[in-house]
Amino acid sequence: MAEIEELAAAVREFSRERDWEQFQDPKSLVLALVGEVGELAELFQWVPAADAVARFAVPDRQARAAEEMADVLVYLVRLADVLGVDLGAAARAKLADSHRRFPAADHRGVAPHKP
Repeated sequence: MAEIEELAAAVREFSRERDWEQFQDPKSLVLALVGEVGELAELFQWVPAADAVARFAVPDRQARAAEEMADVLVYLVRLADVLGVDLGAAARAKLADSHRRFPAADHRGVAPHKP
C-alpha cells in the first residue's frame, strides 16, 4: 500500500510546512475527521437511498462528494500517521478478520450485524 504511505508523507509535509503539527493531536484530528464525515453525510441527508448512485453520478455532485471524501481520507491518513498506525496493514487485517467472521456461504444477501 505504497500509495497510502505516499499520501501520509505528503500530508505530513503539508502540515510541517505550515507548522500545523502542533495542532494535530489525535483528539483534534478525530474531531476534524468527524466534522468532515458530517459534511459528507449532509450531501446525502435527504437523498432517497434508491436514488443516491444516480444522483451522485452527475459530475458536479460527484465532484462535491469527492471533495468531502478526500477530506475524510486526508484526516484519517493524518491520524494514522500521528498514531504510528500502518493503515494499509490494519485494513488488510480487518478484511481478513471479516472474511473469517462472515463466510460468504453463510452471509450472502444478509446484512451484517454486531452481536
